[in-house]
Amino acid sequence: MAIKLIILVVFFAVTIGVGLYCRKHATDVKGFVLGGRSVGPWLTAFAYGTSYFSAVIFVGYAGQFGWKFGVAATWIGVGNAFIGSLLAWLVLGRRTRLMSQKLDTSTMPEFFGERFQSRALKIGASLIVFVFLIPYTASLYNGLSRLFEMAFPVDYGTCVIIMAVLTGIYVIAGGYMATAINDFIQGIIMLVGIAAVIAAVLTQNGGFLASLDALSNVESAVPGEFSSLFGPAPLDLLFVVVLTSLGTWGLPQMVQKFYAIKSDKDISKGTIISTVFAIVIAGGCYFLGGFGRLFSDSLNVVNGVPAGGFDSIVPTMLSGLSDLLIGIVIILVLSASMSTLSSLVLASSSTLTIDLIKDNIIKNMSQKKQVFVMRIFVVVFIAISAIIALNKDKLGFIADMMGISWGALAGSFLAPFLFSLYTKKISKASVWACFIFGSGLMIANMVARDMFPAIMQSPINSGAIAMLGGFIIVPIVSLITKKPDKKLLEAAFSCYNEDLNVK
Repeated sequence: MAIKLIILVVFFAVTIGVGLYCRKHATDVKGFVLGGRSVGPWLTAFAYGTSYFSAVIFVGYAGQFGWKFGVAATWIGVGNAFIGSLLAWLVLGRRTRLMSQKLDTSTMPEFFGERFQSRALKIGASLIVFVFLIPYTASLYNGLSRLFEMAFPVDYGTCVIIMAVLTGIYVIAGGYMATAINDFIQGIIMLVGIAAVIAAVLTQNGGFLASLDALSNVESAVPGEFSSLFGPAPLDLLFVVVLTSLGTWGLPQMVQKFYAIKSDKDISKGTIISTVFAIVIAGGCYFLGGFGRLFSDSLNVVNGVPAGGFDSIVPTMLSGLSDLLIGIVIILVLSASMSTLSSLVLASSSTLTIDLIKDNIIKNMSQKKQVFVMRIFVVVFIAISAIIALNKDKLGFIADMMGISWGALAGSFLAPFLFSLYTKKISKASVWACFIFGSGLMIANMVARDMFPAIMQSPINSGAIAMLGGFIIVPIVSLITKKPDKKLLEAAFSCYNEDLNVK
């Protein structure tokens, strides 16, 4: 217990120290939200990766999908690395940075508002961001707190409050720059931690080959399906890969990382760093989760489901480790969760302030006042998500909560944002249509799931369909509706002929 507490205290001290150190970078809006658009490749790549992978992945997704697909769940990590990281940087990185600078925007809703000259579009997008980031944030608390309860004699509520307060302190103090530096430190911890944990867990079952052999002998409908290349349900696996990989292209807290990077050269470096990070973290998490069925005796499986739910699988797998390794695991998941939480609250608070409050409710807001309001909203957003998380008995599985959040956000934003960067032909009406379809489908899934076809009752599958549907809706609606002003479009797209520079 002493070892675990010392590790925690050091981690918390460093995290808060970084936040206080970065106060000088958070005096205006661009500094608080984007770090002055001068963040280097290592910090940006790690900020992208640590915002991507959290307790939701390590505890929720790795446990549930490792149980469902066996070692084939590793394909999810591969998709995250090459679609969610490598392709995202190649396709979105430079164009996002250049056009967001040209339009002088700091958030995704603000981007839509300026790109289509529509205040209503900006407000609509900001409401979607605020509403659907909350269940994602609550799932972070839920996943982290399960591990804390395993490792410490501390109740769930205390865990939620500690995490909320600490994250709030360093985000309020240092804004994006504090988040980016802490993400880098936390990312290093995650890289070391996941390697140590995988080795330790497999050792409990005699090593990799012995573990794989044991998994092939697990009782199932088709012998050996949990150790096969594509697992027992390849189509369901594909839906998860689509949601968790392509989905990042439309998440405001992820895309916002591209707004802040410094130069073309830094984007190239960041692409490589981010991809390698994702291979290790995402690939490692899902690979580890794939061996969850080897711990069935400890999980008290009833009707094919662990008695404590899917979210209990990974904590059970780790419960037999040494105190030092459990301490490392706690810091690993704490690092992943706090970095994602800080990214979410920063995205939400900046969106509410810049896109909803400024000019709509409060006119002529100064830079100082905008930063002050954003800091207030950081507190509000953390408090709301923490209150929801404290009612854990009413929460669904972590994976379902994240599926609703990602499906609504990426279903609403992915297609219109991507088309906005690459073509002048899409219309404002097509963006509205995609907003309504993406968020509407996920709300319907949440309140009337039993009425959906069997394949769409899963929030994961519905989320994937919401994202892919946008690529059909946006072009079709654009063909029959009015296009934006040509002069505006020429001015916006002229940025691609310029060098990427800091302003």
